[in-house]
Amino acid sequence: MTRRGVEWLTAAADNPAECQQVWADDPRIPTLLSTGRLFDVVSVGQRLGMEMFDRFLHSAMPFGPTVVDRKAQKVGFFLGSGSRETFTCCLDRETTSLPPYRYLDQGSAVVVPGPTPLSDDRYQWLRAPMRRPEANPLRPVAMATAMVASAELLARIDRFDELYRTPCASATVLHEEMDD
Repeated sequence: MTRRGVEWLTAAADNPAECQQVWADDPRIPTLLSTGRLFDVVSVGQRLGMEMFDRFLHSAMPFGPTVVDRKAQKVGFFLGSGSRETFTCCLDRETTSLPPYRYLDQGSAVVVPGPTPLSDDRYQWLRAPMRRPEANPLRPVAMATAMVASAELLARIDRFDELYRTPCASATVLHEEMDD
């Protein structure tokens, strides 16, 4: 993470100077930051979140900083503050079967990793902020599109696994049935 990324994140802290000092002392320390003022966060399950993240990496769709909580198995995607209405309208337009998610804005908070977490830390940056993200009205649209497309892909993969068991999976099921 760059110095400008750290400055942007610490500006979201209730006490920016204290947050900067904590990270100066130990840049691995996770910090609780309020959402809704500088950014909102869309939180999804890790399986869906990793599929969305991969989709963003391999497309030209805009997206911002992304964090993962390995213990809770959640991925958080940062959006510009005040993006809820655009995001939910786009989700409603894309599908009638909404994937599970939480939208964190005014009155909520998110735990973010320190600027330099280690690979075995609970909180990790999948995409750390390098500077204050520029406002992009397409980011909530891209988030809704990627969420729905990723959820549909995972549902199809799950149906495939149910319909067309692999030889290993079939052998395991057969073995379990024989044990009963």
